[in-house]
Amino acid sequence: MEKLKLGIIGAGGIVCRMHLPDLAQGTDFEVSVIGGRREHRLKHQCEQFNIPHWTQDYDAIIADDSLDAILVGTPHPLHVSWGVKALGAGKHVLMQKPLCGEMAEANQFVAAAEASGATVMCLPHFNAAIYKIRRLISEDAIGRVSGARMRSSHGGPEIYYAEIRDIFGETGDDLWFFDAKQASVGALFDMGVYAVSGLVAMLGTFKRVTGFVSTFDKPTALEDVATLVLEMESGGIVTAETSWCDPARTGEASVHGTAGKLTMPGKDGAMLSQWTPTSYTREHAPVDVKVLDCSDAAPSGMHAHFAECIREGMQPPLSNVYTARHVTEILLAGLASSEKGMAVTLTTRADK
Repeated sequence: MEKLKLGIIGAGGIVCRMHLPDLAQGTDFEVSVIGGRREHRLKHQCEQFNIPHWTQDYDAIIADDSLDAILVGTPHPLHVSWGVKALGAGKHVLMQKPLCGEMAEANQFVAAAEASGATVMCLPHFNAAIYKIRRLISEDAIGRVSGARMRSSHGGPEIYYAEIRDIFGETGDDLWFFDAKQASVGALFDMGVYAVSGLVAMLGTFKRVTGFVSTFDKPTALEDVATLVLEMESGGIVTAETSWCDPARTGEASVHGTAGKLTMPGKDGAMLSQWTPTSYTREHAPVDVKVLDCSDAAPSGMHAHFAECIREGMQPPLSNVYTARHVTEILLAGLASSEKGMAVTLTTRADK
């Protein structure tokens, strides 16, 4: 099968650390050109991953008729502008998370995607456990979902950026994540997007948000700790948690229903476990715990999934523009709710 030709805009740390190693191991894409601000980073990546061309001219990548698709890996305030240009040039688009920090931009991107007819995949890409949970919920395996919790947190962008400096052999401090003028949003969009996206992928559309955010420890005016309380369309209450102040790192979820619950990770290190009551009349009766096989729900890898969708002429079922827009509205509503001290009603949906 002939490889799809891919161009990358914003070839910095996340592209070098996450995307290029996976693309190099895969058989779906040929990375033809990368673009970025720093010449030494571009040369480093071209040499390491055998990429033939680099440029600091993003418009030249957009205009390259030999490319089938473009990966947008710029800082998130620039995501939509380059994504819209790529779609206008007839390219399929793989968008790094988060989509953006403004609803007007999110709506603009959805409109551009709809007008283009191209395949658009918006990260994050979800693992097999998320797909399995979504299926089990649809099959009523744990009854009606009454609540859920998902947390995604780490020690902060300075830890991530130290690794990136080491990769490129850099010194100095250019940590734009803490600069409110450059980043505009903090931990909620950086790490909370994983928790909120995961909950949307598992549970679908939410209708109302109450947010609590604060600047707890980091040298920034942006939020470094956040918890959102989300109301499901069915009435269930869900929490999404994140932080830049958790150097021990947390990535976990649980979904609770009227007939059991699901936990990720599962018991004793399993990917996913199902917990089912053995009695509904005895409070201390044992709960049956079963490790679930997620292989039957495993999606293809991130870039392989993108390629499959392109070749089949379809949109990703979960990592699509509508999910990304709904997640953007949830995150923004969380910030607005915290500022105003009141719940915010949502207007978008995850499925259209």
